[in-house]
Amino acid sequence: MPDPIPARLAALKTTSTPDLKSQWRDLFDSEPPPFNRRYLESRLAYRIQELAYGGLKPETVKRLERLGEELDGGDRKKSRIRADLRPVAGTRLIRVWQGVEHVVTVTTDGFEWQGRPYKSLSAIARAITGTRWNGWVFFGLKNRRKL
Repeated sequence: MPDPIPARLAALKTTSTPDLKSQWRDLFDSEPPPFNRRYLESRLAYRIQELAYGGLKPETVKRLERLGEELDGGDRKKSRIRADLRPVAGTRLIRVWQGVEHVVTVTTDGFEWQGRPYKSLSAIARAITGTRWNGWVFFGLKNRRKL
């Protein structure tokens, strides 16, 4: 019998976003994060393979943890914030403001807009609008009512 996993992975590309979120709930037993579709697809693909074929070897996990500690100094709180709250580096955030499309790219240490680095989305939103905005709300990453 052929391996069904490659077919499941290929099907992720054409699965609706609500169905991807449903699969996330089934496979991770938690609510899906508010990240883009590509993130959901890649994490679901990894999880499907992990459950079918097994996860990383313990020595690989230890090596990755050591490398992570080199990046964040072993500060678990800092690594969780970066992993859970910020979109993945390379993600493009698009917002149309007064008829002009603004594209922000998430980088490993902040954001980039119009070729300039920024530490926060709020600074970019202020530069675009001329007024103070919560950057996460401005770019649709957070619901205003939940603030």
